[in-house]
This record gives sequence, structure tokens and C-alpha cells, in this order.
Amino acid sequence: MLDHATVTANIPAADLDRARTFYAEKLGMTPDQDIEGVMLVYRTAGGSTFSIYRTDYAGQAGHTIAQWHVDDVDSSVRDLQAKGVAFEHYDDMPGVEWNGDVASMGDMGKAAWFKDSEGNILCIDDGFPE
Repeated sequence: MLDHATVTANIPAADLDRARTFYAEKLGMTPDQDIEGVMLVYRTAGGSTFSIYRTDYAGQAGHTIAQWHVDDVDSSVRDLQAKGVAFEHYDDMPGVEWNGDVASMGDMGKAAWFKDSEGNILCIDDGFPE
């Protein structure tokens, strides 16, 4: 039924202007569409889309809400750190080895987590194993 559909992430923001600034200055992203005061829609060069929508409930999820699959997690972490992005560490993940801000998860590859301007947990990883 849904196995042929596409999926997009919806990321909550208490302040759309603050979120727009974070995603532009820290992640290098510009919205593809701006529904003023309601939602920002982003499209990556890889063809994915996600939206950031206005809500008072931003940053309340205690888990990863969106992740970007990158070619090189270590390099991406360094690039984001240079822009002032701080990374999260989760010491309660069994079998994970940390090298600085990068988690090595065996066959699952590498990942790193950070929070956006709204307190949402985001992730970069090197993709899922095939």
C-alpha cells in the first residue's frame, strides 16, 4: 500500500525565522518554498524534501526526527563544527564506539547527532547498510 509512496520529514519550529537562519547559516540550506508564517519547504540536491512548520511544540521529541545520509560523516562533522554546530553524545547506546563526536556502530556505519535552533535532534550518517 504505502511501499510505493515517498516520505518526507516534518520538523517543528517555535520560530520560523530563527529556524530559517539556522538552516541557512549552519546547514547551508535555503527554503524552496515559503508559506509565510506557516511552513518552510526544503529540497536537497539529492531529491529529498522536508518541511519546517510553526508550532509551540518544537523540540519536545526525545529522539532523532530527521537524518541526512552523507558520504563522509567525519568530514561533515568537521564542516558543521566550523559553523558552530555542537554535537550530542549518547552514552547509553550499546556497542557504539565514539571517536570525538562521531559514533561508530559496527555494520550500521557512522553517525553524529546535533540539535537545531528549535531543540530538535537531527542526525547525519553514512547511510543504511544494504
